[in-house]
Amino acid sequence: MNETGYQPIIAVTGATGFVGGTLARRLVAMGYRVRSMTRRPLTEAERESGIEWIEGALTDTDKFDALLKDARYCFHIAAMFRSEGTRSEFMQVNRDSTRALLAAGRRAGVERFIYCSSIGVHGNVATPPADENAPFDPRDPYQESKLQAEDLCRDEMTRPDMSVVIVRPCSTYGPGDIRMLKMFRMLQRRRFLFIGTHEPNFHPVYIDDLIAGYILTMTHPDAPSGTFILGDRSFLSLRDYVATAATVLGVPAPRTTIPYGLALLAARICEAICAPLSLQPPLHRRRLTFFKHNRAFTIARAEKVLGYEPAVGLEEGFRRTVAWYRQQGLLA
Repeated sequence: MNETGYQPIIAVTGATGFVGGTLARRLVAMGYRVRSMTRRPLTEAERESGIEWIEGALTDTDKFDALLKDARYCFHIAAMFRSEGTRSEFMQVNRDSTRALLAAGRRAGVERFIYCSSIGVHGNVATPPADENAPFDPRDPYQESKLQAEDLCRDEMTRPDMSVVIVRPCSTYGPGDIRMLKMFRMLQRRRFLFIGTHEPNFHPVYIDDLIAGYILTMTHPDAPSGTFILGDRSFLSLRDYVATAATVLGVPAPRTTIPYGLALLAARICEAICAPLSLQPPLHRRRLTFFKHNRAFTIARAEKVLGYEPAVGLEEGFRRTVAWYRQQGLLA
């Protein structure tokens, strides 16, 4: 924004989703013109959001020039995350669309391109806390596709005229997200079970803090051509994470554990049954990594370079999330 009233255009992919939608609405509230794409009919709230919409999906790469026309910044948030997708589908949607969007950004004269990656590219963190230079160890097609998209972004970092930033968000939660709803429901019904004897760490980030970090990557002069992990100030054990959720719900923290091998067998059976029917399996192998893989990072680089300051602690964030679930009738 500037004193003449000119409103820069910001392209945001994924604005019909949780993170992209929250970011897009925040940018509109700040006075920016925001443009995005949708492959489904818009809700009334989306139509009235102030966002300019173009019809199309990430695979409709011929729509990218229209998306980025006269845009100064581009946030590439959208991605395929479905557990039942094939490796080729993940690569087409997550890697190939990033390649096409980067090229369209250069054609359009975009000044800064911010790519939303995943802490999953680091796999299981062997020596916590991991920073942006920790070894890569993707464990599934989704994480592989995100890492290959990162490689494309790193190649672009070496070229002039368009700065490129990679963001690796920690596990994002907050009002508007339903991915953690199942955990809260199971806790409330006293049905939550730990799987296996592993004692992993977990690193969350509240949605408002993540969005503040994203905006810093757009506005901060030291952000170009860098990679940043955005998360809460610290990680915690998975058991403490779940216990905090139980405290907010006012129920006892769960203690029952079932063997990992038994759960793995059940997940494979679910996947085998659901795949031919194109159904989301109720239990899948990627979900089991929640109980096994270490997710523990440092946000020191974002704090030092961007002035990133996460403000919402886990218990307060969970209280806000649970209040939203109840307001929406999703949780008793």
